[in-house]
Amino acid sequence: MRRDIQPNEQAYSSKEVAEKLGIATPTVRKYGQILERNGYEFLKDGDRRIFVQSDIGALIALRDTDKPLDDTAKDLVYQQKDRFEGFIETEIAIPDTYENLPHDPNQLKEVLTFLVNELAAAREMNVQLTNDMSQLKTTVSRLQQDHHVISSSIGNSAQKTNAKIEKLTEQQNTNYETLLQQEKQKSELLQKEIQNMRDEQKKEWSSQNDFNKRLEEAIQKPKERWGGLFSIFRK
Repeated sequence: MRRDIQPNEQAYSSKEVAEKLGIATPTVRKYGQILERNGYEFLKDGDRRIFVQSDIGALIALRDTDKPLDDTAKDLVYQQKDRFEGFIETEIAIPDTYENLPHDPNQLKEVLTFLVNELAAAREMNVQLTNDMSQLKTTVSRLQQDHHVISSSIGNSAQKTNAKIEKLTEQQNTNYETLLQQEKQKSELLQKEIQNMRDEQKKEWSSQNDFNKRLEEAIQKPKERWGGLFSIFRK
């Protein structure tokens, strides 16, 4: 137990000290670590530091110093050791029975005041822990909601994208089938035109061959030469 703690002295949490000094809570923790590193002693509730008025004075000295923090912390440690030497350590034993309680009202009041302060500090720390847990649960809940919203958005976007891809694919297939059918029709028409041209050409060739044969026959008949020639054109 620290020798310089008064039985009825007010205790503060890191958050309260930060608000009292106008600095951030992490800065309070940082100053506490620097002080402990150089040998300073704090009251502890587990891993949490409990601050009294002398500790707040040490934090103010660190906040306002122009020297390196470790040098100032060493000076504060020396001051704390001097205070320890100026106090007489009084160990307070918690009796197991009512008969062992101090009979002096002043001593009894001192014991009860110390216990009340310790209980108040513990209750304050429990409240702080409860608030921290509540904030943590709220944060986790918000993160879960954000994750759900993000997952839903991604899922909806993926569905919309797939739907667009399927629609574009369907349109592309439809256009391809339409173009293929048009090309097929054009090809059939072209084939018909070519066939008609061939038929026409065959008719021309057949007519020309018939004409040539008649002309040849007419030339080969001397007696009927002129009459045969005219008869060719009449036919």
